[in-house]
Amino acid sequence: MGDVARRCAELLEGRRLGHPLRVAIDGITAAGKTTFADAVAVELRQLGVPTIRVSMDGFHHPRSVRYRQGRGSADGYYEDAYDLDSVHRWLLEPLGPGGDRRYRSAVIDLARDTPVDDQPVEADAGSVLVVDGSFLQKPVLHGCWDVVVFLRASFDAAAERGARRDAEALGGLDAARAAFRTRYHAAQRRYLSECDPESAADVVVDVEDPGAPRLVRADT
Repeated sequence: MGDVARRCAELLEGRRLGHPLRVAIDGITAAGKTTFADAVAVELRQLGVPTIRVSMDGFHHPRSVRYRQGRGSADGYYEDAYDLDSVHRWLLEPLGPGGDRRYRSAVIDLARDTPVDDQPVEADAGSVLVVDGSFLQKPVLHGCWDVVVFLRASFDAAAERGARRDAEALGGLDAARAAFRTRYHAAQRRYLSECDPESAADVVVDVEDPGAPRLVRADT
């Protein structure tokens, strides 16, 4: 992970826009986005770059919205999981061109399903925002990222990693595998079909083997 994360950090470190650089780490569920984003953030800080590390977990809708189409609904996950209005209002717009750089890193405590109402903090103009999450190239977010990194992984590999990771939370390994098949990855198949996020990304990293990631393309 280290060499590829370092290469990505070096690519990002050279970008200067007059506002914080907004970087999306995109990919299917359980591709390894959180781990990769954490590694890139570490490398950026080692380069002396002020870095803001945010997870889309902090921008979910509450459960009452997330599950309104049914706990197992793939369309519900795709359409209702994330509060993208809040992502715009509290994160991407203030850190974008003409923004006041006062941002919030979360609007919900996902585990407790309770709102978070922390006061905004001000980012350094030369900082890099690194956000990991699903569906980061949906049309509503088009033009809001300065750089998009897409992690390529097969559904088979990601599903098994994700099921083992989430087995306890989802009621056991078999239940977790079923949830990935019918909800999480069914939604991701819709996302890939509608948005073709790999083709649209600036950087593509193959993470089929998370222990040996491979830089496929870098257009930034």
